[in-house]
Amino acid sequence: MELLRDRREEFDRIGVKPLGVSRDSPWTHISWMQALDLNFGLLSDWNAEAVLGFGVSRDFRGFKDIARRAAFLADGEGRVRAAWSYEDSEVPDFDDLIRAAQAL
Repeated sequence: MELLRDRREEFDRIGVKPLGVSRDSPWTHISWMQALDLNFGLLSDWNAEAVLGFGVSRDFRGFKDIARRAAFLADGEGRVRAAWSYEDSEVPDFDDLIRAAQAL
């Protein structure tokens, strides 16, 4: 989340609105936003609709429907134009994300 925060200006320049999504509650997101000084919105997928709808659900340490680390690029109509999935130990390549957004 800190990398997205730190590169927010680059996304703004190309007209991309970054958002984070997790299964955490909205109240937890407030804490994360304050603790990490985040400059983008966090959406709560409390009921797992997005995790299941985007096909990134997995079981993790005894919990069901936990999201795999992923990034999605949606156009102005809300259509997903690109998707990336990462291992837990991987960090998204923000240069790839920015290039893909610029290509739209």
